[in-house]
Amino acid sequence: MRNAQVEQVVICGAMSHMCIDATTRAAADLGYSCIVVHDACATKDLEFRGINILAEDVHGSFMAALGWIYANVLGLDEFLSKINL
Repeated sequence: MRNAQVEQVVICGAMSHMCIDATTRAAADLGYSCIVVHDACATKDLEFRGINILAEDVHGSFMAALGWIYANVLGLDEFLSKINL
């Protein structure tokens, strides 16, 4: 992507706690500016030590962590209003 002069990546998809998290962190570590479209991402309920963690809580936790330092986390409407199509 360096030869293509890409500076910013837009990330969405599944799973928030796996691919979205890993892709965003790796891209940021490589120097790319990242946007995560939070309502275009999904995850599932997880279990830890017998406790069920709802997908909504999993997703929110990962979006909060990514938005803290790695990415600009936007809703789809906000993202679309910022780009020129």
